[in-house]
This record gives sequence, C-alpha cells and structure tokens, in this order.
Amino acid sequence: MKEMTIFDLIEEDNSGAAGEKEFARMKELVKTLNEAAFAYYVEDREIMSNFEYDKLYDELTALEKSTGTVLPDSPTKSAGAGYRAVSKLTKSTHEYPALSLDKTKDRYSLSGWLGGMDGVLSWKLDGLTVVLTYEHGKLEKAVTRGNGFTGEDVTHNVVHFGGVPRVIGFRGKLIIRGEAVMKYADFAKVNRLLPETEAKYKNPRNLASATVRLLDSREAAGRPVTVCAFDLVYIDDPSAIRGSNSKNAQLEWLEKQGFTVVPHVLVTPLTVLSELENFERALPDNEFPTDGLVLILDDEAYGRSLGSTGKFPRSGIAFKWQDETVESVIRHVEWSASRTGLLNPVAVFDPVEIEGTTVSRASVHNVSIARGLKLGEGSRVSVYKANLIIPQIAETVESTGETYVPEKCPVCGAPTSIRENDGIETLYCDDPDCPAKHVGRFTHFVSRDAINIVGLSEATLETFIDAGFIRRFADLYRLERFRDEIVTLDGFGEKSYENLAAAVEASRNVRFSALLNAVGIPGIGKDMAKQISRYLGENAYDRFTREISEKIDFSVIDGVGAVINDNIYAWSGNEEKYAEFTELAGELNISDDVSAMQAAAADSGIAGKTFVITGGLNGFENRDQLVAFIEARGGKVSGSISSKTDYLINNDVNSGSGKNKKAKELGVPIISEADFMALCGE
Repeated sequence: MKEMTIFDLIEEDNSGAAGEKEFARMKELVKTLNEAAFAYYVEDREIMSNFEYDKLYDELTALEKSTGTVLPDSPTKSAGAGYRAVSKLTKSTHEYPALSLDKTKDRYSLSGWLGGMDGVLSWKLDGLTVVLTYEHGKLEKAVTRGNGFTGEDVTHNVVHFGGVPRVIGFRGKLIIRGEAVMKYADFAKVNRLLPETEAKYKNPRNLASATVRLLDSREAAGRPVTVCAFDLVYIDDPSAIRGSNSKNAQLEWLEKQGFTVVPHVLVTPLTVLSELENFERALPDNEFPTDGLVLILDDEAYGRSLGSTGKFPRSGIAFKWQDETVESVIRHVEWSASRTGLLNPVAVFDPVEIEGTTVSRASVHNVSIARGLKLGEGSRVSVYKANLIIPQIAETVESTGETYVPEKCPVCGAPTSIRENDGIETLYCDDPDCPAKHVGRFTHFVSRDAINIVGLSEATLETFIDAGFIRRFADLYRLERFRDEIVTLDGFGEKSYENLAAAVEASRNVRFSALLNAVGIPGIGKDMAKQISRYLGENAYDRFTREISEKIDFSVIDGVGAVINDNIYAWSGNEEKYAEFTELAGELNISDDVSAMQAAAADSGIAGKTFVITGGLNGFENRDQLVAFIEARGGKVSGSISSKTDYLINNDVNSGSGKNKKAKELGVPIISEADFMALCGE
C-alpha cells in the first residue's frame, strides 16, 4: 500500500481505485480522528468515546484496505504526525520513539499471535505515558509521550509521584516507560477537594494527565499520582539483569530497583487465554483505571527483529474487550445536580441486560455530547459497557428529537446557564442555596453520632448525589433501585455494594436522639438531642411530633432555651424539611433513649454511677465512644471530679495528674479500662 498525495488520488479516482466518495470519507475520517487524538493526548480532554473512536478508526482501516490508499496524515500510518506540545512546558525529543500498539478485540487470536513464543500479559493502564531517564543512579529527566517523538519535560512534577525512585542502585544509563495513573478512590477525593471555582474532571485519566503537566510542582505533589513502569526501553549494561533478554525478567529487575511495576504475568500460547480471563475477573475490583491489556513478546531480541510499521511495533499488541452493544429506548434525560452546581445529563432508558447485569442509566457527560446524540424521548440507542464496567451510549440509532436541556434546575427550580470551555458546553445551576450543593448535610446525617452508616464516605455521597440516586434522606434506604448502576461506578463492585447495603440496613435501628441529631436542626447536636429525648421519655418520636403539632414550648426542658425552641419550629414550619423527616422515620426502627438505657441498665453493674475520664484509652477509639458506652448502661459522665464522682477512669492509675490527685483527696477510686470493663461485667 503506497502513500499518496492529493494529485495521486485524483489520478487514481479517474482509474476507479479510490472514488470521490471514498476519498471524501477518508479525508473526513482522518480529520476527525486526528482532532480526537490531539484533544486526548495533548489537551487532556475527550471529544468522543473510545467506542466512537474505534468505530471510525476501523472504518478508515477498511477503506484504506479496499482502495489501496493511505492519506499522508492518516492516524493508521503514524502516531500524531504533525502534532506539537502547546503548553509552556519545555519540549524534549525522545531518544527512542514511543510508538503505540496495534489492537485486537479477538481474544482467541492472541495464542496464534504469539507464534509459539512466550509473552508477558499486563494491564493497559489508562493514564499518561511518561519516559524516565536515569544516569549515574539518579533521575535526570521525565518526559511525556506527546506525539511519540516529542513530549514535554515534566521532571519537576514526576519526582514527587509514587513509583518513581529518585536514586536507584544501577549506576549506568537507563530509560524506561511508565504510565502515570490515579486510583479511583484518590480521583474521587482530589476531585471533591478542588476549589468550587475549578471544573471537576471527568475521569481519573484526565485528572492524572492534568496533574503530570501542572506548572507548579507543589500542587502536583499534593495529588496521589503513581507511575507504573511497563517497559524497559534502554540499559547500557544489560549484564546487570539476569536473563536480560526477557521482558518479564526486566520488569522483575525494575521492581527490585524500587519502581512500581504494572501487574503482569508470563504466558504461553496455551495459557494466554486463561490468564486473560483472570484479568477479566479482576477488572471490577481493579483500583487503577485500565482500557484493556497488553501482550508483548518475552524474547526482546526476537521482538526487536520483527521491526515495526510507521505506528506499531510488531513485538506487542493491545487487547480491548469486545463491547457488547444492546439497543434500548430513551425514556428521558435526567439532569443531576452536584455540589459545585454542575448539572450532569444521565440518559434513562428501558432496562437491558449487558455483560451479566441489568442497566437502565448511562452518564452522557455534558451538554455537547447530549445534544450531539439527540436523545429525544422514544429515541432508539445502542448501549454498551466501557471496559465491561461503565454503561455508555454508543450511538443514537433512531432519534425522535433533540435532547431537552432544562432552563431551570431540577432540584431547586433556579435558572440554569450554559458555560463553554474549550468547545465543550456544560450546564450549571446558579443558585448558591441549591440543596444539591449541600453534600455536607448528608455527610453529617450518616456520621457516627447521627444515623451512623458505617463506611459511607463524603466522596461516595457526592457520587450518589451526582448520579441522582439520593435527593432526600430516605433515599439512602432505597438504594436497591440502583444496585446495577452502583456496582458499575468507579471504585465500586458487588462486594462494595453488599458492604454498603449491610451498613445501611444496620442503621435502620436508631435511637430517637441520634435521629434528632441527624436531621440538622440548627443548634441541636448530639448532647442537646439526648436532653430532649430523655425529657420526652417513652415513644419519644410520637410525642415529639405531637408536641410540635400542639406548639408546646420546648424551652421548658433543662438546657433548651428560647433560641433552640424557635429553631425547632422554624425547621418544622418548613413543609419540605418536615416532610423529609417524617418520610425518613417511616424507613427506620426508632427506639427510645430512656427505654434502651433502662433495659441496658437492668443488667449493668454501673447503672446510676458517675464517672470521670482522663488520659489515653486502649479499648475505645476515643472518649466519645466510652461516654456512649457508659450512658447506654445507665451510667453518667462528668467533666470534673467531686464528692459525687464514683470512679475516675485512668489507665495510668499512678499518674501525678491533677485529676488523680483530686480523686485521692476525695477518696474516689481510680480504675483502669480493664477494671472498668470488669465492673460492667463485660
């Protein structure tokens, strides 16, 4: 197949080899694919999905094969030809071109591809490739892949990343390639902590890539990026590695030098398929984002002898899971509001079975993509799971109309506005008081002193809010509706979901004081909530709602003044908030603090006793936990020692502290935690 100029193509067109339509389509495909590649590799943004890119790339490859023509700037010929770095970072030329790999989705072809040779199978991590150069045992330079021939010098940032030793035992010249990646959990945390004025990142790959290319290394050092080495490019003394011709041996040697190495396994033509399936099973729980696998010949000399095409070395191949596509029908597009005000479009369609689970929702990412797909109600769409995990809309098969973009926020009803950045349009709610922006109230709600849903983090809450899974407190007890969607979220899986579901179910059994603390009435914390609950006595919830309806003055309760009383009635006077409270109560099994304490005290050796706590603790996480333990068994806790104190708890019973001295003066027994637990009969 020869490379042709436009003039050659005109002549070929006259002879019938490449017709006018084929040429026009090829030219269009080359332009589109190169723009997408430039945006992805250089500008750290995505203008199309991997599915769309692969589909267009395959179409171009087929046209080139059928016409015998390859355009000069075709992405099938060279990796990013003509591209250059556009940031202010210093450009640097690679000593050894960083070519990309050819790819396949046919798992059964891998055994034949090995041709009787051994290979190394590893994750194809989804981040930003960097090339590290060491001399005299020290990191001298770190350069991004860029267009494969020229990248950007990012040494000032990379020295702060995990997996990159500044000094190694080997003292010669060494060049390796690695992938700068960020874990799903770290991505959620960093994204959450970004300033409100800064746009959030779509995925870990984009955030890791942007971090690598930051100008300020101090900012980069604060983000948990790891560089995973995947290829030893050059070593000036191969004898330093036992079995240096083996790619597997090279990776093992790099690990001993202190590098974090991509998870990999040595395979044969007979084992490659079973090992691929092992990777496939591990995919849902993989902490780093991936976009497939890499198979490379273990015999480096043999692999090098095979040479390369203009773009692909023949010594390796990338495997991408075949995307199973299923057609469905759009019912509507939801716009889920995040705490930053960003409204994320989520396509809701008729439930379909894909890769073993039922899905009915898929993120559409932004206004630009949503409008491009034309997701009118009733539109037929093709749905798939990216990397077998994340539901995506592949394409609109038959559109019934444009995607509806709301002019008002679906949460608060305030006006929305469209903001444009680098050609990408996103939708925002402009109301600073939009409830969706207040993830903090959910964080408090699930905390230990409130409803206590163990393990439910603020990052997960924000993810659930963004996805539209929770809007009101009671929604946390109805997450089963979204089970299939939750298990496909970044950092989630079946096990994570089951743990969460168990924690949510356990939290249904709650004391009234914890419920009162959880719902966020101004001025009512855990201690005030206990005061009110003890005053109300038995059937505290029913009595509380009855007294609100009868406008009883809560300030008659010791410690509850007029301000708190006014706060209670301002809160209950808000129909939406009070309805949320009563709706939540219907999901819970509410017990009375007094009844629970009386029941516990009946079998307790400390009922009616007053304790003071000082010093460090061993068996309890903190003092609050010990206080709760004492109160649950009918005891009381005071902050200072008096003649009414029954015991001072201090693990250092011989301490010369002020409280110990005071206890001895008053004849108050000083006991350790172990003594205390024995006193409790536990």
